[in-house]
Amino acid sequence: MRQIILDTETTGLEPAQGHKIIEIGCVELVNRRLTGNHYHQYIQPDREIDAGAIEVHGISNDFLKDKPRFADVVDEFMAFIDGAELVIHNAPFDVGFINHELRALSMQWPLLEDHCAVLDTLKLARTMYPGQRNNLDALCKRLGIDNSQRDLHGALLDAEILADVYLMMTGGQSSLLLESESTEQQTTARRVKSLSSKRAPLKVITACDEELALHQERLDNIDNHSSGACLWKKIDSGVIH
Repeated sequence: MRQIILDTETTGLEPAQGHKIIEIGCVELVNRRLTGNHYHQYIQPDREIDAGAIEVHGISNDFLKDKPRFADVVDEFMAFIDGAELVIHNAPFDVGFINHELRALSMQWPLLEDHCAVLDTLKLARTMYPGQRNNLDALCKRLGIDNSQRDLHGALLDAEILADVYLMMTGGQSSLLLESESTEQQTTARRVKSLSSKRAPLKVITACDEELALHQERLDNIDNHSSGACLWKKIDSGVIH
């Protein structure tokens, strides 16, 4: 399964008012593993950036003067995401801007959702954490993800952070190894040292009633926030063996 975590930065909030994309950042997951493959591009929008937008992402008009236009990079961008599932936080915003750019080109490009499947992590987060703040910073804090380097928004940085958030929200990363690592490196990383048969048996300490109660309370909380998807409760009830 190939997924592309995607984020954009823009000149403002509404493409209908002539606002444009100025940065696209993507990172690739294959079978839930970061491959190290990414796409990153700054774009000349041929218009001024709103002052409020500059405060968010810090990208200036002067910085973009010598950057290519969307029409110059569309082939490479669409080829990179082709056939993948796009994972986007607040997908209608980014998809709306990209579709606006595609419609403005003389060539007949399909709409983004006709080119790729789209998964909205904001919609997913609202289902998992109803009534709570679910922006990227709030999710990082809730899931224990370090985003201290995120002083300003940036498309590639935010895509990298969203990849961590998405993997944590959907069950964790199956492997921290990159696809590009050799078989020998992966074998070494997975090698387990056997314990000596002469080693004294490990002491087993059972949980007390208070700890068991806290554990059950934690499982109930997970179950409530995941719409009944807590696997431990299903195992305890005999649904899963």
